[in-house]
Amino acid sequence: MNGGAFLLLAGVLSLLLLLVQRTEARRRRLAIIVVAFTGFLLFYWANVRDLGREFLLGLIAALVFSFLFWLLIGRYNPVGDSEETIQVIGMDD
Repeated sequence: MNGGAFLLLAGVLSLLLLLVQRTEARRRRLAIIVVAFTGFLLFYWANVRDLGREFLLGLIAALVFSFLFWLLIGRYNPVGDSEETIQVIGMDD
């Protein structure tokens, strides 16, 4: 097993899953399309390099990391909406 390829794939796939997870609801469909296209390119690259096992393990690791992020951080800090006004604490205006 190629450890460097596993870490690279796990890291990139984790970032892609976090991108979808932290995107606001109105833009989520576009983010899913971009992530699916990038994931397909990574899958193709892994198959050309004969890294199918590393891709599968990287995907599983990315799903675990994404779930843990959601469990520990995402549930208590939901994604905001761009339509909301930003309130600065301490301003007298």
